[in-house]
Amino acid sequence: MRPDDPAEIGRRVQRLRGELGLTQRQLAEPAYTPAYISTLESGRVRPSEAALRHLADRLGVSYEELATGRPAALATGLRLRLTDARRALATGAPEDAAALFRALHEEAVTHALTEEQAAALLGLGDCLLESGELTGARDCFAAAERLLADEPLPRRVPAIRGRATAHLLTGELRYACYLLESTLDELGATGLHDPDALLLLYTASIAPYMDMGAHARAAHAAELALALAPRVSDPALVAGMHRGVARTLIAEGRIAEADASLAKAQELYRQLHIRTELAHCHWMRGYVHAQDGDLEHAESELRTARSILASKRAALFTEQVEVELADVLRRRGRTAEAEALLRPLLTPADDRDDAGHGTEALGAGRGAVHAGGAHRLLGLIAEERGDTEGAEEHYCAALSLLERSSAAGDLADLCRLLGDLLRRTGRVEAAMDAYRTGLGHRAAPGTTTLGPAPATPPM
Repeated sequence: MRPDDPAEIGRRVQRLRGELGLTQRQLAEPAYTPAYISTLESGRVRPSEAALRHLADRLGVSYEELATGRPAALATGLRLRLTDARRALATGAPEDAAALFRALHEEAVTHALTEEQAAALLGLGDCLLESGELTGARDCFAAAERLLADEPLPRRVPAIRGRATAHLLTGELRYACYLLESTLDELGATGLHDPDALLLLYTASIAPYMDMGAHARAAHAAELALALAPRVSDPALVAGMHRGVARTLIAEGRIAEADASLAKAQELYRQLHIRTELAHCHWMRGYVHAQDGDLEHAESELRTARSILASKRAALFTEQVEVELADVLRRRGRTAEAEALLRPLLTPADDRDDAGHGTEALGAGRGAVHAGGAHRLLGLIAEERGDTEGAEEHYCAALSLLERSSAAGDLADLCRLLGDLLRRTGRVEAAMDAYRTGLGHRAAPGTTTLGPAPATPPM
């Protein structure tokens, strides 16, 4: 039974009146009659706001407590503890913060605090993203979205963005784009051009666009995000924007600008003490250095990112960084180290030794794009030592993962590697098929899997 049900309100009034030793007449006068109080206490009438305020004053409780059964400061206290849980996630292990969010969610459910329930589910979803429990994360974000179904769309955007991120990390790039783009279209159609919501959506769309090869659309999203930033006061949103924009700058070869954008993001994350996002900045700066050929600094940045993420027990992100680090190690000629880093990432947890970590291997449904990257690197290492059979096996495993996730740029490169290998071993027809597959994914980046771009909002 809901706490604002007439029968529940009646029982509260009767209990509080009994605790104070008041008769129904003493409680009713001067505005109401004893008969009205009797009817109310039996749950046969829903009291008006005026009646509840009169009764609350006579009973010595707040209007909110009498109407809902919640102490006046309960919602405020819950919100403060939700902020503490957010801080715990920013600085500590996701499973520790998850325990806080679960307890807060249960308390919010007990007291029918819808907004606080949704906030707790959003926090729990972010915890599960970090720890790599993507199905659970997606379910949390979907539940938060349902709770906020009657709220304006901008209020639901963080939950939608969370769902899209979970699908992205799963390897469902096309569906992640669909969620983000359809929400942008809906915001435009309803005239709800909320800067915070728009910035969150445009920033979130950059990664799946880039992975799918839709570079022009990613650059446009970055341009719009930069234009929105001056209208946004949340420094975490602005930092996320700088980190997302850096990725498009890297793709355009604007390395110095990308590094400057990441430096801005890093400084904001340091001020906010958000360690996971700070690690992501080190991660991307490592990628910037690698693209620029500075492998020594690339390794340093990636090891810093790995250290931060491992200390937070952010399993999936740690594993993804290790794939990037292995690439740098291989390019530095340390193939044995690279291989030792990669193999545990593709091994089920039950088969790992003490050096393994996480609960699942990278693969379809969990970090599919990076799993494809790991197989690609192992294929290159196998080729370098003359193991063409092993190389082909890894390239084919990578191809299966990347085709499923629609990662066009990576697919084209992989098809080139596979085609070259097949041609060198005399299988010319099979090599041609591999090249054709790569060209098919590269011909029109993004256009084979994405519909029309969302309308640009008025800026």
